[in-house]
Amino acid sequence: MIVKRLKDALNVDWGNGISRRFLLEADDMGYSVTDTIVEAGTKSLLEYRHHLEACYCIAGSGQVVDMAGNTHPLEPGVLYALDQHDAHWLIASPEENLRLVCVFSPALKGDETHSLDGAGPSCY
Repeated sequence: MIVKRLKDALNVDWGNGISRRFLLEADDMGYSVTDTIVEAGTKSLLEYRHHLEACYCIAGSGQVVDMAGNTHPLEPGVLYALDQHDAHWLIASPEENLRLVCVFSPALKGDETHSLDGAGPSCY
């Protein structure tokens, strides 16, 4: 059995917030679980070419926008899943941080970060 606490999670500055990474590749579960903070007022163009991701909003608000321009509001109780390695904009409201519990398959190694330089979607 694996038991981890938030205070013991690996904290990674992913580019526009902090990703507290609980389960990683070394845990040999086949997936990762993170508790991710997206800083208020940020806009991130992201893509996961090597991972599928599902995110469940537990606090804050914002939106996820696909490359066709479809906007999906995020608030506590909303889940979105990137089942096609979808490039997308993740936008946190200017009023408050957005908090997501995320599952990645396959598992993250743990040190992945984004490059949000505007040259295209940040990938890992």
